[in-house]
Amino acid sequence: MAVRELVENSMDAAELLGVTPDIYVKLVAENPNTELPDPKAYRLTVIDNGPGVAPQHVPSAFGKVFYGSKYVLRQSRGMFGLGGTMAILYGQITTNKPVTITTSPDGKRKYGFQMMIDIGENRPMVLKRFNSDANGTTGTRVDLTLEGDYLRASQKIADYFKQTAMVASYANLTFVDPAGQLSFYERATTTMPVAPKETLPHPYGVDVEALKRIIKLSQEHDMKSFMVTNFHRVGDKIATKFLEFAGINPRLPPKRLNNNQIVSIVDALQRFPDFLQPDAAVLSPIGEDILLTGIIKELHPEFATVVDRPPSSYSGFPFLVEVGVAYGGKVLQPGTKLFRFANRIPLLYDESSDVSFEVLNEEVDWRRYHVPQDAPVGVITHIASTRIPYKTVGKEYIADRPEIQREIRNAVREALRRLGIFLSKKGSAEAVQRKMNIYGKYLPLIAKFSTELAGAKRPPNYHKLIGEGGEVPVETGEESAEAVEQTDDADVKNQKEIEIAQKTIDEYGGK
Repeated sequence: MAVRELVENSMDAAELLGVTPDIYVKLVAENPNTELPDPKAYRLTVIDNGPGVAPQHVPSAFGKVFYGSKYVLRQSRGMFGLGGTMAILYGQITTNKPVTITTSPDGKRKYGFQMMIDIGENRPMVLKRFNSDANGTTGTRVDLTLEGDYLRASQKIADYFKQTAMVASYANLTFVDPAGQLSFYERATTTMPVAPKETLPHPYGVDVEALKRIIKLSQEHDMKSFMVTNFHRVGDKIATKFLEFAGINPRLPPKRLNNNQIVSIVDALQRFPDFLQPDAAVLSPIGEDILLTGIIKELHPEFATVVDRPPSSYSGFPFLVEVGVAYGGKVLQPGTKLFRFANRIPLLYDESSDVSFEVLNEEVDWRRYHVPQDAPVGVITHIASTRIPYKTVGKEYIADRPEIQREIRNAVREALRRLGIFLSKKGSAEAVQRKMNIYGKYLPLIAKFSTELAGAKRPPNYHKLIGEGGEVPVETGEESAEAVEQTDDADVKNQKEIEIAQKTIDEYGGK
């Protein structure tokens, strides 16, 4: 989890700057010359090429929980600013050693901080400061010591990097494990997703505590301007209409609202029918080309496709779904393998509790798409949203919200239709190729027999019947589901013809 949290912070930072990420991660035993069993202390280093952090903000950014949370929403890998700080805090609790942060926001100077966290006061304690020449490079480096069981975590760490490389095919990822083995995931494209935009909370997604916090931070002097300034897609007309619906005086100062009035307003926010739907332009999906490139790079499939669904919303939060399907190749094993992502984060645990797992196993009839039960198939699901509806604080599986369930189901069905077309064409081509192989085997004998029987000098030109080399080209392109069924019927007919021809040739060819 520490590796994941720090890498996600680095990825977000580079993407917001608009540079292709270069992330270096090294994990080494604190005492490499001893044979201590796990769990034991490890030194974790994460280096990125992002925008760095202004030196005056470094202590609070890495040593204070909930630092600098302005109440706006933006799609990002992490939430609440807890990840990096909690990894540092865990390291301090388990090893009692300080963390070292080195950062360069301008490429001229590097600023270093050796620090610990005062847990009782929720404040950073800077033990040492230093600086040096940055040599023109920006970015941040985090060195921390924490206790861990690498033998148990190694497979999950490997899965995390491989799956991150799949959805972030524009990144260079380097990981050096405690044994000194280097794993390098090279970028396959320089195209990056559009950076996510900040947005205000939508009225449908606000609860009592959120409204209290917005009121506390607000500078508006009346409820009408408060509504317009602090909520997504709320203008003067909608604000006036809502306040009349809620029974609130438009001129009432927000800070004079009592607790009962705040609860009443939140209830009215959920019931008011005229709020506009949230604008999905604030989202940052992976993109069809980037995701397809990553799937091909990491899975090397025989067939791959990606489906992007149009944006939708749940409870006032915009979201969209992207689904990829890969078939065959050397990486995928027989059976269906599910890869789940939320805001480009690989979800590695509790797969059976996730909405994507439920859709694949309960709502999709795989037989309709002519996919064999043991076929090597990989299904990739990605949900992008300003607020992912995780079921638990562990953020490992997504709740089965009806809106999200519907979008995943539709995207999976479309991707499987494309796979069904591919498999049907592949089957047809193989059937025709088998027929050509039979013709290629027996037609020369038949031509020779016919020539001798007719007393001709030259045999007939039978090569035109089987084409150049006896090979049949495989067509590509989109077809409808009805075309798939028609192709399947043709396959059955072709097979019967082959069997009849084989029987006839075997019976009469030698005569």
